[in-house]
Amino acid sequence: MNKSNNILIIGGGIIGLSIAIELKLLGAKVTVINRDFQPIATNAAAGMLAPQAEAIPPGKMLDLCLKSRTLYPEWVQKIESISGLETGYWSCGILTPVYTLKDRQNYALPNLNYQWLNQVAIHQYQSGLSPEVIGGWFYSQDAQVDSPYLYKSIIAAAKELKIDIIQGSVKEIICKKGKIQTLKTSIGELEAEHYVLATGAWSQELLPIPVFPTKGQMLSLKIPSDVSTENLPLQQVLFGNQTYIVPRKDGRIIIGATCENIGFVDGNTAAGVQQLLGNAIRLYPGLRDYEILEFWWGFRPNTPDEMPILGESNYDNLTLATGHYRNGILLAPVTGMLIADLIWNNQSDPLLTAFNYSRFMEVGSKV
Repeated sequence: MNKSNNILIIGGGIIGLSIAIELKLLGAKVTVINRDFQPIATNAAAGMLAPQAEAIPPGKMLDLCLKSRTLYPEWVQKIESISGLETGYWSCGILTPVYTLKDRQNYALPNLNYQWLNQVAIHQYQSGLSPEVIGGWFYSQDAQVDSPYLYKSIIAAAKELKIDIIQGSVKEIICKKGKIQTLKTSIGELEAEHYVLATGAWSQELLPIPVFPTKGQMLSLKIPSDVSTENLPLQQVLFGNQTYIVPRKDGRIIIGATCENIGFVDGNTAAGVQQLLGNAIRLYPGLRDYEILEFWWGFRPNTPDEMPILGESNYDNLTLATGHYRNGILLAPVTGMLIADLIWNNQSDPLLTAFNYSRFMEVGSKV
């Protein structure tokens, strides 16, 4: 495309802003339109960078996740240098304790660090685990980032780069002759020469894309006042059976998350909170005495195969970047770079092929 063209990104979550920053750094004129939603997936994320701990099977999805994890240290350094704000990136590793040998799922992937710890070793490595834990895998290359810190940093970076971020909701996409003509929004009509759809769980409101919300409830605890943040009881993420426990360097403990396919139903529930606390305390019993800080929820953009929809659409001037489900934070760097390269340099990475929308399309349908 002509490098003088302007680009309008629909959606100001972590994915939309990551793409905007990469395009701006390439020289594009970029505008982001964002409706100020609290329950976006970014807010529902614990920030785990965990392709190994989540046991993603070998294939294109794992390849994409591993590539993004590799990009993360340099990417957050770039974001922090532009914004002047920390992202909370911590290469702490992730421990996956199990209660039975049937839970001992792992993919023996070459060139990746992982280690099985037996019952004696895992309790020596991490004190305070439940006596039910009989072992676990340790993935030293998995990591975490503090999602709220990252989001604040990436917004500040976008503003520092003079990316125009406007508040408003897109009501309708007007198409004609295979192209997007204009957007009808709450603040009037908007036009650009190229568009990116990065609206996460709300994508189907604008186009017939198979993206649906999966609600996630979460909560946070605080370590006891007599415990120093210099000597945290947890030094890595615990990714257990139906729970994860994510320690932050400031003493917060993030616990998540439910997976509820109930549509856009707001709020925390007694059952959801009970599930979170019950599973977390079973894994790490000492949490029962920790102070509760807050509860929240968000909506992850899920797809039928739980993989994102990335790349070209049936419209010449519309690129798709949605459906990241539980991996939006992890996939932000690689999505931003691959989509920016596709739009600006017309370079389509072979990785994108597996994530094209056409895998869901019936003959004659159009998105």
